[in-house]
Amino acid sequence: MPRHIVCLTFDFDTQSGFIARGMTSPTMLSRGEFGLIGAQRILALLKSHGIRATWFVPGFTIESHARACEALLPDGHEVAHHSWAHIPPAQQTRAQEEADLVRANEAIARLTGRKARGYRSPSWDLSESTVDLLLAHGFLYDSSLMGADYWPYRARRGDQVELGKPYDYGEESELIEMPISWSLDDYPHFEFVRTPTAVLPGLQSARTVMENWLDEFRYMQQTVDWGVLTYTMHPYVIGRGYRMLALEGLLKDLAAAGAVFMTMEDAAREAQALMFAPPSS
Repeated sequence: MPRHIVCLTFDFDTQSGFIARGMTSPTMLSRGEFGLIGAQRILALLKSHGIRATWFVPGFTIESHARACEALLPDGHEVAHHSWAHIPPAQQTRAQEEADLVRANEAIARLTGRKARGYRSPSWDLSESTVDLLLAHGFLYDSSLMGADYWPYRARRGDQVELGKPYDYGEESELIEMPISWSLDDYPHFEFVRTPTAVLPGLQSARTVMENWLDEFRYMQQTVDWGVLTYTMHPYVIGRGYRMLALEGLLKDLAAAGAVFMTMEDAAREAQALMFAPPSS
């Protein structure tokens, strides 16, 4: 029987992403602070639809906004790993990356009573060490790579790339990769950012973006019998009123189309069971 899973994921960065990028003026930090309001709205919307989601929460947010993070727990939302300080692993040494990984996981364990099973890197930028570190620290899945769309796959390690030579694929690991896409992330569609060297225009129509996201689900239904579609959102982005109305419309349309809403951990475990199932006789 066809089964089409949707994972709603929220990167609860608050001010951490701005701080990590050196954007620490009061106005920039207040943009992240708005995520506290956005998170309340999202939780209320999810509750009204009976949907459990996955929240990728930096340790910074847990330790800076404890009450807002505690609000994730009563309705059974998954709290997953999103670093401590929102620094991309590709910008860290292995020792720095592991220390950040451990520090954030300790914050998650204090909040939820257990360490995270899932990981999403800041800015979706892994290092050569990330997969090994995630396996060493007991993670089930990662959600930072873009090598597929509807089918989770086993993350590789040891790929070799050199200009002028063919791509040399490394070995598959037991880490489940839950793929993502910038096209299914609210940030590039909606956020306006101006720096001395660049402008991210954003500010697109929320309903147009949600229609595109619904079409992505429809295409999954048409092309695969079993699949997972992951949407990535940020409370300080999607939490604006008119975007919340558009998001609610998307949730209604997805439910009417037969979407099965799951946390990412549950979807990863279902994918794992399919990947490692013995061949049928």
